[in-house]
Amino acid sequence: MANVDSALKDAMTIDGALGAAVVDAGSGMALGSLGSAQDLELAAAGTTDMFRAASRSLDALGLHGDRIEDTLTTLTHQYHLIRPLTRPGGSGLFLYLVLDRARANLAMARHQARRIEAELEV
Repeated sequence: MANVDSALKDAMTIDGALGAAVVDAGSGMALGSLGSAQDLELAAAGTTDMFRAASRSLDALGLHGDRIEDTLTTLTHQYHLIRPLTRPGGSGLFLYLVLDRARANLAMARHQARRIEAELEV
């Protein structure tokens, strides 16, 4: 099992990774962050709003049996990937990755984010 620091280091080994954070969806505060992405803490807080909106949409649609696996925002030069933590103790937290779109393989990044999330113990 990995702690937040080792999970973030692991996330930064993903091809094209610019930044990674573990974020509390309730407060928008990062429990930890790593990388060179500009204003990662500010972006993590803003991404919290998107995470909450996606969760509310599931509820509004009555999809109570489903859960969000990940949420992706594509920009001209970056991918922003949100992966909710599902392990015990991870409720209300998510892994946030910023990836260089020119260097990242999105399918592999999602696969690695899934693995990191599964091993992360908060």
